[in-house]
Amino acid sequence: MRSIHKTLAVLACATALVAGVAAQNVQINGAGATFPYPIYSKWFDEYHKAHPNVQINYQSIGSGGGIRQVTNQTVFFGATDGPMTNDQLLAAPSKILHFPTVLGAVVPVYNIAGVNAELKFTGPLLADIFLGKVTKWNDPAIVKVNTGVNLPSTDITVVHRSDGSGTSYIWVDYLSKVSAEWKKRVGVATAVNWPVGLGGKGNEGVAGLVTQTPGSIGYVELIYALQNKVSYGQVQNMAGEFVKAAEVSVTAAAANAAKKMPEDFRVSITNAEGTGVYPISSFTWLLLYETPKDKAQGKIMLDFMKWMLADGQKFAGQLGYAPLPEAVVKLEMAALQKIKVS
Repeated sequence: MRSIHKTLAVLACATALVAGVAAQNVQINGAGATFPYPIYSKWFDEYHKAHPNVQINYQSIGSGGGIRQVTNQTVFFGATDGPMTNDQLLAAPSKILHFPTVLGAVVPVYNIAGVNAELKFTGPLLADIFLGKVTKWNDPAIVKVNTGVNLPSTDITVVHRSDGSGTSYIWVDYLSKVSAEWKKRVGVATAVNWPVGLGGKGNEGVAGLVTQTPGSIGYVELIYALQNKVSYGQVQNMAGEFVKAAEVSVTAAAANAAKKMPEDFRVSITNAEGTGVYPISSFTWLLLYETPKDKAQGKIMLDFMKWMLADGQKFAGQLGYAPLPEAVVKLEMAALQKIKVS
């Protein structure tokens, strides 16, 4: 009888210990892209409400910083709008997996005194502006696609990112597809040698500089244009339509990608084919180690990812993003099984 009581006591202590561990506060750190920061903040806050002992902290430092920090393992997860290159993946201490989280759009923002119209841009025109070839707002190339708009002879001031940026990656990825000269002279990366312009740190920095600089043009993730009340233009797609960034036009850009998604989810959907497509659209990715060092944090992030792919997607539209296509969500749910947390 005494041994039974002793066994029950040991089991009770073990149960209490497990319950104590489960109730402990857990802090998980991540860093990276500014592009998805508004929705990540919302997700982490909502998840915390449902799991008060879990705090997911995220530093919005740019995609380049996110890749560096997750590679150096100074954070548990990274975030990027430009997929890691093969060389970057090889430089990591172990295998890193990409998981698309949401869809977003990068928009051309501008500040032109006396012009309240919604301007139109073609891809080659944007490339020529950022190459420094089109330098005045009343340049014939701009006037041609903006009939009826009284454009001033003001000098154009280009504003770009000063930090390694996934938003920049999306922007230059698009420009490289529509301009052979851009592709040859500048190319595609999270950080490039800009031919002209002023640099701002983060989407916030670019939006701020454009707001403060008359005659300027820059590029930011859509939510930053909306939050800062900065004018942004329509962009011509492959079907010849001038399209404004919105949930429906960004979702349209992902439709074809969902049908031929690569196994590692590293895919570009800029300048996508089809009608109604906004051409400067992209997935954004969370970066997780396939074999995380901290299994407890790994289990929590796995649970968060499943919540984010299901319930979390409903927050996308209200924050200027587009939810993932169902086909992509299904593929990711299966891919999450690759993460080794036991």
